[in-house]
Amino acid sequence: MVTGKAVENVAVKLLQLAVTELPQDVKEALRRAYREEENEIGKAQLKTILDNVELAEKTRAPMCQDTGVVIFYVKAGSQVEGLDKVEGALRKATVRATKEVPLRPNAVHPFTQKNTGDNTGRFIPYIHWEIVPGDTLEITVLPKGGGSENVSALGMLSSSQGIKELKKFVVDTVINAGAKPCPPTILGVAVGGGADIAMKLAKATLLKPLNQPNSNPELAKLEQELREAANSTGIGPMGLGGKTTVLDVKVDYAHRHPASYPVAVVVQCWAARRASARIYSDGKVEYLTHKVA
Repeated sequence: MVTGKAVENVAVKLLQLAVTELPQDVKEALRRAYREEENEIGKAQLKTILDNVELAEKTRAPMCQDTGVVIFYVKAGSQVEGLDKVEGALRKATVRATKEVPLRPNAVHPFTQKNTGDNTGRFIPYIHWEIVPGDTLEITVLPKGGGSENVSALGMLSSSQGIKELKKFVVDTVINAGAKPCPPTILGVAVGGGADIAMKLAKATLLKPLNQPNSNPELAKLEQELREAANSTGIGPMGLGGKTTVLDVKVDYAHRHPASYPVAVVVQCWAARRASARIYSDGKVEYLTHKVA
């Protein structure tokens, strides 16, 4: 049985790891961008980013003052007991992490403008559930910053135009975003389903490691084309010019209605924070994205 306290403690640790230490694949992508950058100003920006990442890791302080809105992805084994305790435990973990890490309070009532002060509120932290076979509980946290979220976009495109219009929409989103999302960014792109389905799938692609190629050859080719097109804009690191405007593009899809062609682009800043752990039925905890002593 997975206890609420175990979930709470693991979630606090995941939040601390996520905001202070980038996953290895993201750090490698930033280092590669630095090595390959030819624009002097762009290279200097990437050096500053890498120095910031190193300092955050050493001091265990958040790498960005905007520690984001807290989103959890929970992959629950169908045989796990105590699943009714998970949501409450994740909320408690968010309150604790706000004080202990610390996290900046980012949960604001949309009508009264009142900040709850602890990163919890109505539907916040947001929790995505997936039921899978087995008796383990896998938790991933995605702290999503406001600057990159603000330039994310949904387009209800013409079904007759298809891929051609999709590519234009993605590149236009990058151009319209400019420096606002603190590039180099990661783009999560999804097409099909419906408006809500496309946005959900696009954000979930941000959980995929950057060094993990898409297993679907057609999607892998599209990701490469979109990455090259986005980088050809020359927006560059922090919008000051250079070769690397996006570190990567991840694409997913759902089947769609014949008359509907929704395309979602969710933008993630260079601080592509995420952390995952698996809790076993015997209480053992395995951290999947970070090395934990």
